[in-house]
Amino acid sequence: MTPTTGAIRTPDQRLRVFVSSTLKELALERKFARLAIERLHLAPVMFELGARPHPPRELYRSYLAQSDVFVGIYAERYGWVAPGETVSGLEDEYNLAPDLPKLIYIREPAPKREERLVELLNRVRDDDQAAFKTFSTPQELRKLLEADLATLLAERFDQSRPVPTDTTTTPVLLPDRTAALPAALTELIGRETELEAVDALLKRESVRLVSLIGSGGIGKTRLAVEVANRAGGAADPDLEITFVDLSSVQDAALVPNAIAEALGVLDTGDEPVLIKLKTALRHRRMLIVIDNFEQVLGAAPTLISLLSVAPGLKFLITSRSLLRVTGEHAVEVGPLALPDTARTLEAKMAMQSPSVALFVERARAVKPDFGVTPENVDAIAAICIALDGVPLALELAAARIRMLPPAAILSRLDRRLSLLSGGARDLPLRQQALRSTIEWSTQLLGADEKRLLARLGVFAGAFSLDAVESVAGDVSEPGTDTMTALSVLVDNSLVRELDRGDRPYYSMLATVREYALEQLEASGELDAARAAHARYFLRFAESLEDDLEGTRQHDVIALLNDDRDNLRATARYFLDSGDMVTVAQFTWCLLIYWWVGGLLGEVRAWMDEVLASSDPLPERTRAIALYFTRSITLWHEANDRVIPGLTESVALFHRIDDRVGEGFALIFLALALVADRHPDTDRAEQSLARSVQLLRNAGYRWGEAMALVTLGRLALMQNAVPDAIEHFEQSLTLTRKGHDDLGTTVALQHLGWAQFVNGKTVDSRQLFEESLATAAHIGHAEGVVYGLEGLTAIAAAGRQLKRAGRLLHAADELRKQTGLYGANRFSFHERYLAPILAGEDRDALEQVRRDSEALSVDEAVGYALHQD
Repeated sequence: MTPTTGAIRTPDQRLRVFVSSTLKELALERKFARLAIERLHLAPVMFELGARPHPPRELYRSYLAQSDVFVGIYAERYGWVAPGETVSGLEDEYNLAPDLPKLIYIREPAPKREERLVELLNRVRDDDQAAFKTFSTPQELRKLLEADLATLLAERFDQSRPVPTDTTTTPVLLPDRTAALPAALTELIGRETELEAVDALLKRESVRLVSLIGSGGIGKTRLAVEVANRAGGAADPDLEITFVDLSSVQDAALVPNAIAEALGVLDTGDEPVLIKLKTALRHRRMLIVIDNFEQVLGAAPTLISLLSVAPGLKFLITSRSLLRVTGEHAVEVGPLALPDTARTLEAKMAMQSPSVALFVERARAVKPDFGVTPENVDAIAAICIALDGVPLALELAAARIRMLPPAAILSRLDRRLSLLSGGARDLPLRQQALRSTIEWSTQLLGADEKRLLARLGVFAGAFSLDAVESVAGDVSEPGTDTMTALSVLVDNSLVRELDRGDRPYYSMLATVREYALEQLEASGELDAARAAHARYFLRFAESLEDDLEGTRQHDVIALLNDDRDNLRATARYFLDSGDMVTVAQFTWCLLIYWWVGGLLGEVRAWMDEVLASSDPLPERTRAIALYFTRSITLWHEANDRVIPGLTESVALFHRIDDRVGEGFALIFLALALVADRHPDTDRAEQSLARSVQLLRNAGYRWGEAMALVTLGRLALMQNAVPDAIEHFEQSLTLTRKGHDDLGTTVALQHLGWAQFVNGKTVDSRQLFEESLATAAHIGHAEGVVYGLEGLTAIAAAGRQLKRAGRLLHAADELRKQTGLYGANRFSFHERYLAPILAGEDRDALEQVRRDSEALSVDEAVGYALHQD
């Protein structure tokens, strides 16, 4: 049979890689193969990605006809032979790809390999068009496939493609790192009184802290968002507004970290994050909205300490309890007004009641033709009264309108509330109504949906579909259709879908999550679910480790940022379980992310716990913990602790033959040796030379590039400028070859300084500009700062006072706002500014700096990249 062509298009028009294997047996291997293919920006052509209406044979034959590379993955099974056929689909796919370049991977060991598969593999081994290798794990398969595809493309396809001559980076300005207000998807109903009260308070100069107090589900968050939207924007364009969600924070000590994260202040570990926050906020006009404060009331003094140093700062807090601190102005948020049932209700009159209006609006979201009629108006009013006007309870009930008319909802609701009321008497009435409504909503779910809802309580913050499928699959009943069950929960307003581009992502309100966790604990499955959650995110971190360098770096960091709270929860789980080995491995594989994401301070605290363990630590675990705790603190802590710790880390990594670990520890040991009161540059240089060799032998390009940069820094400190330039150029070559934007930014910035010191100002300016543009493109604040400072030095050396003053102000402000003002910086712009500051142009430069206060970071980057 001849395969059809053109009838069924593949999912993508890029170079296509067809993956052939049995489906269930090699499901995990297929996932890792897909990751490898997508990492090279190729299109994976796989049966499970195809359109289901087509017959399987027609589908794979059409896909094969449109593919450019054939990848075969084989283990033990030969596959199913359809009636009337002589070979399985697996062999048929191989037979239909005679002219395609073939990459074949055979899993070993395979003690129960079927005879017909053995015969097929013998054919493969005799095929001079096929290259085959063996593998043992999905991770190994991924690395082999990625390397082989890259080589194949270079040999077979790249020769026919023109080489681009323009290698300049198109600048994409640094994104705003502050957390935006959640989008308001619905109209705010029935809160005019509260809006006016809060707005009036915030307009008073003496009022700095306003608390919206009310029970769960009462609508505090929605009200706070509306208040903030009205306070900023056209009403006050200069007011910065930031939103901080504390729903996943249980420890009051971590509230400064949550605020810092929302503001884009990086926790580099060189100084307490609260101090960084004070510096970042000192001169800004800002309204910070903090949601779900009731679980961290012990952090209330932290807010007061920030208000005391930042006169332009105000807080708008949502909480179930008063903060009870000086200066707090509380506004109670109660239930929505109920309909008046003392007289006969008409539809128009009923809609004037905020609770009825909200119920109808939410009902129309699931059934657009729903309306209030003489037949249903009494039932709708009774529902609102039964639910005490609590907005979330009304929303959950309204979600049922697609299947049940109001009278049926009321009937079921009345029965359920009467059954449940006795079990919640310790709660306020309105909280009883909400809790009972959540319970009632779940009683109308099927067993799979109930089970999944409970499992979702284990997530910290939002969660992806992949995470749900993995965590639920680890602890759910066999055969559970997770996607279908999740869709039901979304339809019933128990789970909310978030906008993350084309990545399915979800969240739960704090009240619903509390309920889910209670159900999970009552079922006795909480520990199993937490373990499944931690295992998934450990695997998730390990699967992304290699992608933290290279072409997917920016996308991978964005993925990890989406799951930041779940990553924290994973580390906490392993620490609380006493599994120090796994938490060390978990932190180690995300080493680049912790740095770029500004989380090193938290990582240091985790590793301090590891080192404080009463149980003996394996050598690798102790080596990792020493590396993190000492490398993060080397700039501001006594080196009689840092140097011995890093020396021990190096020795431990060496003892277990971990070249990458030893290489990284040697880099920071060298930095500590140079930063010591009595610098030992000879030992530092020896450490770096060994680090370069170790990382090169290990094939770890990113690490080698960073070691070369550090070696160049040492050479520049010793005034060996030609050596420094050579090291920086070698590093740049490595990062460009690996398409590593982050490493390229670092290498360019260092090479820019070396060329500037060498007197090549034009070359230096081009290097700083490319470094700045690349850093802004990937959203790397530290790289932006360094680029601005390099161009500041060039402007100062050329006596361009206006340009130097503007760029200097932008760099200084960005350092303050992001917490990057510590001692561990590599910039020499101050020495070029010194003659101006000591001369007659000092006042002119300072005036330019003051006049530049309105210049945003984005504007500064644009200004820096265009000569005036």
